Amino acid sequence: MFYYISGKIAHKSDSFVVIDASGIGYRLYASTKTLELLGGEGDFAKLYTYANFKASADVFDIYGFATKEELDLFIMIIGVSRVGAKTAIALLSNISPSKFALCVATNDSKYIAKNTPGLGAKGAERIVLELKDKFKNFDMGDVTNDDAIEVYHGGGTEQSEAISALIALGYSQSQAKTALSGAKGTVEELVKIGLKNLMKG
Repeated sequence: MFYYISGKIAHKSDSFVVIDASGIGYRLYASTKTLELLGGEGDFAKLYTYANFKASADVFDIYGFATKEELDLFIMIIGVSRVGAKTAIALLSNISPSKFALCVATNDSKYIAKNTPGLGAKGAERIVLELKDKFKNFDMGDVTNDDAIEVYHGGGTEQSEAISALIALGYSQSQAKTALSGAKGTVEELVKIGLKNLMKG
């Protein structure tokens, strides 16, 4: 219905923004990440939009996105069975696009469930399962060390978590284990040690 809406910001809350476009105030629900990128009242804003219309539930809400990438991810997420728009916005508010792609590409539903209020383990598993093919060609080279370290927690020991992080960055399990052989430290320190050893060849 609407591709984007632009105009002056008339009001901004912690869950939506009102944009005055030619005298009409459009309320656009948005992720906290998008809201943080916007200015204050009176500033110009342009948001890509998605109209969520459900006649049976008397719902007609508009969602706004600072980038086309975030909009595309939102559409992918709500395409998963039993995942609604509010849940998708909660996910995008707490997980960056690169971390989300990393989770899906590496079957890590636990991080998604932990960081998406109201989703639950089953919902996170459905997201990973149903979106897996869409991320099969995801370039791990775009994932930062910090992203990999933050996503992979829960491996049991610092060593196993560091190995998982290195695998997420594109190394094989055997390469990661060899690079960390005998090393000790925090997950962050171990990843740095592992990367240094891997770069030596």
